Amino acid sequence: MWVPLNVLGRTGNTSVSSSAKPNVVNIGALFTLNSVIGRSARPAIIAAVEDVNSDSGVLPETRLNLILHDTNCSGFLGTVEALQLMEDDVVVAIGPQSSGIAHVVSHVVNELHVPLLSFAATDPSLAALQYPYFLRTTQSDYFQMYAIADLVEYYGWREVIAIFVDDDYGRSGISILGDALSKKRAKISYKAPFTPKAPNTTINDLLVKVNLMESRVYVVHVNPDTGLNIFSEAKSLGMMTRSYVWIATDWLPSNLDSSEPVDTDTMNLLQGVIALRHHTPDTDLKKKFMSRWSGLKNKSSASFNSYALYAYDSVWLAARALDAYLKEGGNISFSNDPRLHDTNGSSLHLTSLRIFDGGQQFLQTILGTNFTGVSGRIQFDKDKNLVDPAYDILNIGGTGSRRIGYWSNYSQLSIISPEILHSKTANTSTSNQHLYSVIWPGETTATPRGWVFPNNGKPLRIAVPNRVIYEEFVAKDSGPSGVKGYCIDVFEAAINLLPYPVPRTYILYGDGKRNPVYDDLVNSVAANKFDAAVGDITIVTNRTKIVDFTQPYMESGLVVVAPVKELKSSPWAFLKPFTVEMWCVTGGFFLLVGAVVWILEHRINHEFRGPPSQQLITIFWFSFSTMFFSHRENTVSTLGRLVLIIWLFVVLIINSSYTASLTSILTVQQLTSRIEGIDTLISSTEPIGIQDGSFAWNYLIDELNIAASRLVKLKSHAEYAIALQRGPNGGGVAAIVDELPYIELFLSSTNCKFRTVGSEFTKSGWGFAFQRDSPLAVDLSTAILQLSENGDLQKIHNKWLTRSECSMQISQVDSNQLSLMSFWGLFLICGIACFIALTIFFCRVICQYRRFSPEAVEGDVEIDPPRSRRTMRTSSFKDLMGFVDRREAEIKEILKQKSSDKKRQASHSSDGQSNSPS
Repeated sequence: MWVPLNVLGRTGNTSVSSSAKPNVVNIGALFTLNSVIGRSARPAIIAAVEDVNSDSGVLPETRLNLILHDTNCSGFLGTVEALQLMEDDVVVAIGPQSSGIAHVVSHVVNELHVPLLSFAATDPSLAALQYPYFLRTTQSDYFQMYAIADLVEYYGWREVIAIFVDDDYGRSGISILGDALSKKRAKISYKAPFTPKAPNTTINDLLVKVNLMESRVYVVHVNPDTGLNIFSEAKSLGMMTRSYVWIATDWLPSNLDSSEPVDTDTMNLLQGVIALRHHTPDTDLKKKFMSRWSGLKNKSSASFNSYALYAYDSVWLAARALDAYLKEGGNISFSNDPRLHDTNGSSLHLTSLRIFDGGQQFLQTILGTNFTGVSGRIQFDKDKNLVDPAYDILNIGGTGSRRIGYWSNYSQLSIISPEILHSKTANTSTSNQHLYSVIWPGETTATPRGWVFPNNGKPLRIAVPNRVIYEEFVAKDSGPSGVKGYCIDVFEAAINLLPYPVPRTYILYGDGKRNPVYDDLVNSVAANKFDAAVGDITIVTNRTKIVDFTQPYMESGLVVVAPVKELKSSPWAFLKPFTVEMWCVTGGFFLLVGAVVWILEHRINHEFRGPPSQQLITIFWFSFSTMFFSHRENTVSTLGRLVLIIWLFVVLIINSSYTASLTSILTVQQLTSRIEGIDTLISSTEPIGIQDGSFAWNYLIDELNIAASRLVKLKSHAEYAIALQRGPNGGGVAAIVDELPYIELFLSSTNCKFRTVGSEFTKSGWGFAFQRDSPLAVDLSTAILQLSENGDLQKIHNKWLTRSECSMQISQVDSNQLSLMSFWGLFLICGIACFIALTIFFCRVICQYRRFSPEAVEGDVEIDPPRSRRTMRTSSFKDLMGFVDRREAEIKEILKQKSSDKKRQASHSSDGQSNSPS
């Protein structure tokens, strides 16, 4: 299998001491030379070796010797070439480009401790700990697949079909794509693999098969050398037209970049395709390298793509690391592996495969190397991936392609280059994801829906509950569709709004003798027995976990309906408008205001004076006469008028409220029920009726902890009415718990003999159920919103659910009573006004009293202080009360007289002093 060494010769590295640097170091290159990637990588690697050898700053005393081997696109030959390369005592190997060959070669370099720098093997599984000596100097497909998942989410698609080459490269990439899509609530609906060298007929058959499926979003992950055959066959099958979406990984830009200028026929195959290309920053180093490329191309008939940049940087990475390794005292030496030995007569020469003694140290030096190359920053993270992965997102059209945005691991989708975004705070929110417009296949700018109904002749299987009660919603029919009802009309109207036809067939679910169990119906959809379920299906939590619902087309919720009786009028009905607290506080304020006005008017208004009994009667009369604004006493004082005005305003409000409430109580029919709502049912032990097949059975048992023995299943309108009329003591039920739309029809059909009590204790709605991730659920939700906005939904409602109006809620007398809570603000204002008026009044009285009786302030000499204080206190209080009881005009006259007397005394005193002898 191998050429003997005596024929090949040996030009390996020689062992040197740690103090001397080798003159020549062998590095290997292993890839398919005659391939899209190989034709770009070969001149780049040769140029890089020449640049390193001519650069005095890197390995100044050592020259790199490149040993090139061709794997010929064969896993077997690639393995043989790798073993032959290892015989030359290389310290590092550049390549291979094939992920499959990289898996095999990685085992070889692990054994011989030779780092393997691959510029094109993008299989994410190569980053496993199983391959410690494998280093990827390009971007892993792990990031590319997450970029595609973000694209799928950005355009709102839920399913894709993966078309891939069935090797390590293809399988691992698509596996990562499936994981990435699942995090976006999307999935790969079908995997379409083919062999690496599959003929066009096989590819054609594969595309015919996927074209019959629902998804129209295709992700193509293949080798660049044969990938165009897929688009050639797709073009012939009419799969490059409207409604199709094609997303190609980096293989397609690599092929097109290598073929510039691309011929017109090839471009016609690719119109509207979205492709990803490795993003490399436009640095001066890259521009300088690109300017040299034309010279390299003329020398070796090369073609350029992004892999040329990574291959060039791989050589420089090895050179810089080797330079650092030697400067750190590293030694280039090899030793024999005792486990490798030749058997008698063998010509494999396994003993020629030697271990690089410094391989582990050299590997760590490579991992720690950090520099800027022509492809960007070369630095490894903890997972041995290059930092800052990014891709250009291209839209192929016309005679070339245009960039519609970028994807980076830092900011995801953006129209701003990753280099600029890295200088800002990361923001990966949905609102921050942007791309330029795309021209899709068929030369349209409208984003394709991404799916169609399968083109295999199978209509949509729609389950419809075969109801025996409330048939207005859905029921069996003798017409073409076999079903009718409100729910069916809503569904048909929504389907008619869709921009595409929906072949469908309705299948009745149930035996027609009793309502089906709706949870079982939903489970049948989840189990793929039906594609969808249409009917009065309530959207509840446990159902949303297994199927997708549309937007609710009717609001619903559980209510309690119970028998009610008319409340007879009472001779004491006039007391019902106010609560007891309200009556007490109102009466108290009548007396308080009367007393305050009497205090303020007593000294100046003769109508508030007289004997004590008469004054007490005046207070009561005045207080309650203000209720009718019939008080005959006039108020004179300013403070009294202020208090009275505020109080009359309060009385006006109270009278008006009392009149309105009493009118309502006496004129509106009052109904009462001993069942006040769901809380009454929970606390009792009486039987409860529910509709047969309703989710209310599980809800009452699981959520409200009501015993199953209390629940009675009712199967018709008649059973509803009979059970309520009989009551719990006559073999019936205390109340019925059902959804509001049903109860509305039931009350209408019974001439409103029953009423709902309490309020809705659940909030939900009715929707159409589809299998998980069905795109039809999203489109129908939009259609239902359109029906609601244009009024068609209400028209359908009126057609099927017209009914006489019932007062749905029973009237509660207690709820009509006016409490203190509604009026405490008025009473507070009135109380404050009374307090302020009394304060001002008593301040004035005290000031007058001090002027009227100054001796009480000055005081006299006390002989027995304790007894004198008690006597003075008693007499002063009596004097004060007597002072307050006197008329104010009389007090003013006395004060005026005292003031005149003081002036006369002062005048006589001054005259006596002037007549005395000097």
